[in-house]
Amino acid sequence: MTNTNQRITIRKASGETEPFEASKLMQSLQRAGANEKTALEISGNIKEWLTEGVNTKKIYARAFRLLRQRNNLHAVRYKLKRSLYELGPTGYPFEHLLGEILKRKGYRVEVGKVIEGRCITHEMDVIATGNNEQLLVECKYSKDQGKHVSIQVPLYVRARIDDIVMKRKEMPEYSNYSFSGWIATNTRFTSDSVEYARCSGLHLLGWNYPSGNGLKEWMEKEKIFPLSILNQLAQNQKNRLMEQGIVTCLQLHDNLHALDEFGLSDKKLKTIRNEIEQVLNY
Repeated sequence: MTNTNQRITIRKASGETEPFEASKLMQSLQRAGANEKTALEISGNIKEWLTEGVNTKKIYARAFRLLRQRNNLHAVRYKLKRSLYELGPTGYPFEHLLGEILKRKGYRVEVGKVIEGRCITHEMDVIATGNNEQLLVECKYSKDQGKHVSIQVPLYVRARIDDIVMKRKEMPEYSNYSFSGWIATNTRFTSDSVEYARCSGLHLLGWNYPSGNGLKEWMEKEKIFPLSILNQLAQNQKNRLMEQGIVTCLQLHDNLHALDEFGLSDKKLKTIRNEIEQVLNY
């Protein structure tokens, strides 16, 4: 047990250390919907449990478990960011997650398509088309929460986008189109990446970037949440569904028959359906 007056150092996902601040934990719990009393109780429990050098992953796991005991829906909200890191190991589910968000925004979406540039062909992770506008999106997915998208990524993406756009502007079917290049990630961008993107006209989308209109806000606004956020499905079941192209809660809601292969009881199916509906309606 830790003396509550003692300043404890914790280890972040990046490997860096910082003093533990209960106020930050409380804020994250309250953003998930917990009231002040619950947030105080959980942060107090964590402070008593802390040991020097404990990593933030363990802190999160304990806070999630305590919150889930009090309110499962708030725990689901709290899990949203972490659920993106559980989509892996490949970037395929993340690309389809982003595609589903863009569909909800009104775009026609293609995922993982090889297209011609003026000089060479390129595989674009996501292409979103609508109202004479086309978004060309490079997705950078990582299971490592401490990873940042380095300057090399926007540098090569800018070159690829330029090659594609030069070709498409020569094609009659795109004569009245505007094009924009995007980089989407579940992690963060280095300061050089942000500076170069602003200067070169690339759009960046990260968990909390741009501020107030990042991936978190996109998911919440469009009600598109990764399948990995659900607590009532086993990991192997989630993996199987994602292999079939079902990567979001909304997709599963609309295709509940996909659960038939697991031989689940009616009671379990009802529990899963209720959790999905809770997530989609929060």
